Amino acid sequence: MSVAEARQYTDTGISPKNFDRLSRYIYEYSGIKMPPSKRTMLEGRLRRRLRATGIGTFDDYCDYIFKYDGLEREAVHLMDAVTTNKTDFFREPKHFEHMVDHALPTLIADGHRRLRIWSSAASIGAEAYTIAMVMEDFLKGNGNLEYSILATDLSTEVLKIARRGVYPQSMITPVDPALRKRYVLEAKDPERGEVRIHPRLRARVGFARLNLMDEKYEIGDKTQIVFCRNVLIYFDKPTQQKVLRRLCDNLVTGGFLYVGHSETITGLDLPVKQVANTVFRRV
Repeated sequence: MSVAEARQYTDTGISPKNFDRLSRYIYEYSGIKMPPSKRTMLEGRLRRRLRATGIGTFDDYCDYIFKYDGLEREAVHLMDAVTTNKTDFFREPKHFEHMVDHALPTLIADGHRRLRIWSSAASIGAEAYTIAMVMEDFLKGNGNLEYSILATDLSTEVLKIARRGVYPQSMITPVDPALRKRYVLEAKDPERGEVRIHPRLRARVGFARLNLMDEKYEIGDKTQIVFCRNVLIYFDKPTQQKVLRRLCDNLVTGGFLYVGHSETITGLDLPVKQVANTVFRRV
């Protein structure tokens, strides 16, 4: 520890040694990089875990998980604390336009009548329910098409919110009024300021916890469309390669992969070709 670090450290914060242990474990478990610049952020998020567990200090918390076999019980809660879950309805709308105008007609032309769509970093469910709204409208002109949506995330806390399908009214601002009228239910008491996703859409979405760092993704049948947006930015290149390769393993030949507009897969060895901005097709 440098002199400067020693001066910065107080009994109420995470020591450099324990921050190193935590950040190394978080990276190995989830692929999320936790540089020293995020130490204050990690302290703030883990203070809630200290209160929940009744543990008094960060040193004691780290001893609990690393020395006294608490890691097995605490791992899920630790990941819930450190994951970032920024999401919106119809985020990066060009992807949904591409899905309707190009991906879905192409898949139908290829003979697919049952579509399985995977939101692989689903957070609180806004992406999955956006896909459901788009699909429900698409079905009006394609009545013989069936679909289901799998929504997965590392965090159990966000999945609880996603399963409920209840959101602050302010979150649905990006949703077109016509779609809002069909697929979003207003609370009877307007003072609650909440809305709920229509049961018909909720029935189309299955939620499950999944760690993108797992060696194999146990999701059942292959999918025709995969969304993996705004999560790759938290991974280094080797981790991106592994994650995207596993996603492609669960994508049918000719299926479509959507990544975030701020992300690039240039230089990665993957069985895909680019067909639009941040849209790729399995070959």
